[in-house]
Amino acid sequence: MALKGLSFFTFTLLLLTIFPLMSSSRPNPAHSHRKMQSQFVFPDHLHGSQKGDKLEGIHQLKKYLQQFGYLNNVQIHSETNEDEFDEFLEFAIKTYQKNYNLKVTGTLDAMTLAQMSKPRCGVADIIDGKTWMRSGKKRNEGDGSSHFHTVSHFAFFEGNPKWPTTKSHLTYGFISGTPLEAITPVGRAFSTWAANSHFTFSQVSGNQTADINISFQRGDHGDGFPFDGVGGVVAHAFSPSDGRFHLDADESWAAGVASGSFDLETVALHEIGHLLGLQHSSIEGAIMWPSVPEGAAKGLHADDIAGIKALYNSSL
Repeated sequence: MALKGLSFFTFTLLLLTIFPLMSSSRPNPAHSHRKMQSQFVFPDHLHGSQKGDKLEGIHQLKKYLQQFGYLNNVQIHSETNEDEFDEFLEFAIKTYQKNYNLKVTGTLDAMTLAQMSKPRCGVADIIDGKTWMRSGKKRNEGDGSSHFHTVSHFAFFEGNPKWPTTKSHLTYGFISGTPLEAITPVGRAFSTWAANSHFTFSQVSGNQTADINISFQRGDHGDGFPFDGVGGVVAHAFSPSDGRFHLDADESWAAGVASGSFDLETVALHEIGHLLGLQHSSIEGAIMWPSVPEGAAKGLHADDIAGIKALYNSSL
């Protein structure tokens, strides 16, 4: 991992892979978010592919859509030929296009490929076939025969998990070995959420128990959602009240805007949203939009604030 624009960085991240995760509970789905070369690279010849095509590399597309909830195990292996562009793949692409405000064609067009290639949070857009809306209503795409449901601005996790009313103050801590330079920008992200919700936060030190545990990890780090190296998925967090927040140590990070790096504060704002119970938003300007900007910063959007207030029935 490289932290650009930061002083006194020490190469301690190799220690991170030896620290065990501290939650023994069964994890909720991770929410999981170049010099960057994206890990999400699809063969050029897939551009323009559509239902009925049989092309080498389509299985890569299916795996991507499975990773983020648009296909399940049965659908991805529904055909003996994994490189067949079948009706399940067409429907999954239409749902993806709808969620990302793209033209809904079911064809792998240039705009769809460009969106899929962007670095992002690791949380699935659709979990167990469902995205839960503020209203509790779900909208089907297509002919209504599928269980897929589309994103409508802010969203919650299945069952609306949230911190109990007795836990409006949450503590957070950093796993030993975290670079000191990462602590301040992540702390600013907590302060921003505190200013726009009913939550307050404080950092604990040493071996004190924290509600939220933050660490840099790389590769397979034991939570069932391995990181993929430079590009691709850059971070993920878990829904309440698991409290785990992981950043990919292989990425280039910065405490601010720096070319070729990810802004720690921006990514932390997104992942804290997951830790508080927000799923992804279909509004590109929202911090809960799934893609993570490289060399840029974002703040909270009215959609993010409305989502946290709706989840906790708060007017603050």
